Amino acid sequence: MTDDAATTRPPFRTTTPGPISPSPTSTPSAAPTEVSPARWAAIEADLAERGATGTPALVSAEAVTWPNGALGCAKPGQTYTQAEVAGLQVIVEVDGTTYDYRFGRTDTPKLCM
Repeated sequence: MTDDAATTRPPFRTTTPGPISPSPTSTPSAAPTEVSPARWAAIEADLAERGATGTPALVSAEAVTWPNGALGCAKPGQTYTQAEVAGLQVIVEVDGTTYDYRFGRTDTPKLCM
């Protein structure tokens, strides 16, 4: 007597067929918010160091949960914390140039280029 069930079942799949949707944490979730005085001062200081002479204008500020420590602005060859990071994305304009600043858990801005 032979075991036909073992030879007729479909093969075990190790991959998902077709495209798969991105997970909710693969793209940042954002909500409008205000910029704290400490973070705004840090942005102004960074802009001054870069030689911006005009007054910065707030374009947008959104609370964001980034998927990792790169804050949505990874650089090749760098390693980052692989955990969600609650933060803030602040877009400002000075002298006709737009700057994209990212904050994680601290008041230190990261300019995303």
